[in-house]
Amino acid sequence: MNLPVLILGARSDMARATARAFAARGYPIQLAARNAASLAEDKADLETRYGVEVSLHDFDALDTDGHEAFVDSLPVLPGVAVCAVGTMGEQSENEADAAKAVLELRSNFEGPAILLGVLANRFAARGSGTLVGISSVAGDRGRASNYVYGSAKAGFTAFLSGLRNRLAKQNVHVVTVKPGFVNTAMTAHLDLPEKLTAEPQEVGFAIVSAVEKSRNVIYVRSIWWLVMLIIRAIPEAIFKKTSI
Repeated sequence: MNLPVLILGARSDMARATARAFAARGYPIQLAARNAASLAEDKADLETRYGVEVSLHDFDALDTDGHEAFVDSLPVLPGVAVCAVGTMGEQSENEADAAKAVLELRSNFEGPAILLGVLANRFAARGSGTLVGISSVAGDRGRASNYVYGSAKAGFTAFLSGLRNRLAKQNVHVVTVKPGFVNTAMTAHLDLPEKLTAEPQEVGFAIVSAVEKSRNVIYVRSIWWLVMLIIRAIPEAIFKKTSI
């Protein structure tokens, strides 16, 4: 029998699509978010559509002191944990308001990293499991348009890399996911290029595939690997004059 898949930050479009992708493979699902009771319709849909067991769990990524208790409260330690926690605030607001910048950094790095660290210890003690962190191509290089968000994602990417290196000999795998542009409610106000923009279900299927194939780092649309390779290769003296 499959162990459950824990979806952290289960209210986002990518998280919902990922839950459906795993449920379609027969995995029980644990949906974790603030005010988890509001996900009752998602729970019912997954159970009806895929015939899997689904449970709801209250979880606040910013309550780092409560992460141990949250993991202890789960009825079953999951086999896979997918962290879809994150926000994408406006760069101009983050520059002008320190409180908003702190929230951006904590939501995209501190909270997710601390929680995955707790799960990493439990998985290592058991000797199995997979941790999945949804990071961002924005963390591949700091850019003027989103460097607060990007720096948080860069930290998260580095954390996942270190965690993967640490756990490699303990039969626990870590997957880093870099979706690029995704057509979600969070990006609805943006004019996104079609060829670079994935749908949430693409992200969900890509995550399931990465877990099953023990991939390390994935770009949901492979073109992003080339795009970011080029961006990273631009010399700093030139890059600082651009408006990428």
